[in-house]
Amino acid sequence: MTIGNVNCRKCIYHYITWDNRFPFGCKLYGVKSRQLPSIVVYQSIGKLCESFKEKVKT
Repeated sequence: MTIGNVNCRKCIYHYITWDNRFPFGCKLYGVKSRQLPSIVVYQSIGKLCESFKEKVKT
């Protein structure tokens, strides 16, 4: 799996913040950033996000 394979927008932990400077967030890691949270996680800990859970549409 590569960074590009983790699509945060399809993950249950992803959310859009109200902060224009940091529009993307991850509830699991507590990240708010300009980039997708999976990129920030990789840059911070050197590992791919292993907690991705796809949203279930009802």
